[in-house]
Amino acid sequence: MTSVPNTLTLKPYFPLAGVGQDGWSDGDRATATCFCGAVQLSFPTQGPGLVDTFICHCTDCRKITASMFASNFTVDDTYLVHERGRENISTYSQSQTVTTGHTMTNHFCSTCGSLMYRVGTGFPGMSILRIGTVDDFSLHESKLKPRIEQFIKDRVAWLHAAEDVEQVQGYAYA
Repeated sequence: MTSVPNTLTLKPYFPLAGVGQDGWSDGDRATATCFCGAVQLSFPTQGPGLVDTFICHCTDCRKITASMFASNFTVDDTYLVHERGRENISTYSQSQTVTTGHTMTNHFCSTCGSLMYRVGTGFPGMSILRIGTVDDFSLHESKLKPRIEQFIKDRVAWLHAAEDVEQVQGYAYA
């Protein structure tokens, strides 16, 4: 049985999750790695580079994650570093189903298909990363804990609101 770390201590926690096992965090920066390990990014874990954290229940996020919601964080692009695998990233763009009408471009690993981040015309100069790609799981509970839950009008009835998170019916960044 695997023990879960005490998240109050904020000690790094790197469980076996995916093939890439060289992720790191140092208090100011951390890594996000795809499932196969071919793509790795590093990002700031606090402002000004870490812009925001949020849960999204929009229909696009539900479909692209093959789940009921997406947990995201937004990073200022000047602070985002492609540690490896930039040449292994494929993209797919569209605006048809995006509620705001903006174009969203998905950047995913060409080998394993992990969605690493999205870039949207509604978020100029920023990338929207997935919290689940972050290698240090203690950050999921601490610095990357979502601040906003948006498109709650589309949240499935059997899922309850996130605790201590601002609730927004539609798009939070309009």
